[in-house]
Amino acid sequence: MEMQVINTAVQLLESGHEIDLLLIDNSKLYLEARKNRINTITVDTFKYFSLIQIIKLRSVLSQKNYNIIHTHFSKDLWLLTPVLRWFGFNTPVILTKHVGSFINKKDTLHRYIYSRLDLALAISKVIKKNLEDTTPLKSNQIELLYSGIDDEKFNPEKVAKNKLRKEYKLSEEQILIGIAGRFSPGKGHEEFINACEILVGKYKNLKFIVIGESSYGESKYGKKIADMPAALGIEDNFIFTGFREDMPEVFNSLDIFVFPSHAEAFGLTLVEAMCMGLPSVCTASDGILDIAIDNETSFLFERENYVELSQKIELLIHSKELREKLAINARQRVLSMFTKKIYIENLISLYKRFIPE
Repeated sequence: MEMQVINTAVQLLESGHEIDLLLIDNSKLYLEARKNRINTITVDTFKYFSLIQIIKLRSVLSQKNYNIIHTHFSKDLWLLTPVLRWFGFNTPVILTKHVGSFINKKDTLHRYIYSRLDLALAISKVIKKNLEDTTPLKSNQIELLYSGIDDEKFNPEKVAKNKLRKEYKLSEEQILIGIAGRFSPGKGHEEFINACEILVGKYKNLKFIVIGESSYGESKYGKKIADMPAALGIEDNFIFTGFREDMPEVFNSLDIFVFPSHAEAFGLTLVEAMCMGLPSVCTASDGILDIAIDNETSFLFERENYVELSQKIELLIHSKELREKLAINARQRVLSMFTKKIYIENLISLYKRFIPE
């Protein structure tokens, strides 16, 4: 989510707009903003209600005549709404909602906190429904705006092919099946490895590539995932690459991509893989359904059902022609819906609704 804020700011700057980011001083987001030469305004820390921060934000808004205030964190409304209401600022406020909430926010206090919000942008249909179900916002205050990726960076024609095959000395005859993401419960690594066990019993030319590492505080779970292939007697079929910065090259080495996450608000990693022209097998749930189309760009399977997952992967193992068909459709879908150019054009169009001519 944090990098989406930075990427949006960079794209707006490149489009000729002036941007200030209000951030916590010396935070990861602040450091990324400075690295990208984005102008920043800082606070020492964030509290849901702080007179010091209210006074500082009032000063900032008094000095600059902003056309739009756009936040990516709903908790920011606890600061924005009092400042805007108490001191009479009319600046339009937009919120992009990246993750769902299980908290009912239709009580009196939250109705006040959300009262200065002009528009909420949901990154997927499941997030849009979550906003409708849990907040006091009306349906006409919520719109879909899909995130976008750099389709030039994730372009199979511009990226080295078979980097992983050379790095790990893998033959052309081996089919490389990959999963990418942090090792965290709910990301589907266990189902992936269990499905792989079924496939290893049928095919001798498979190599499973696991890209990623544990999140902070989840090393125990990460070790569990790393130990699973050996416990099942299939460790020779697995390669754990750890974290990789060269994801376009990694994707361009794979034959099949698997995205078995239990619940994703959207799924940028899946979009990146599809943009690289990879056929995929994905969970039929939540934000994944905004991205993948069953039997067209991908094969979908029931969440946590590793037997069905193995069956859908097997369809792609059997047919190179089918892999190529899904790959072409996958990249075309990304280019038509999920590029950073499309995203920023749609965002600017939304901004213009609230900016006087």
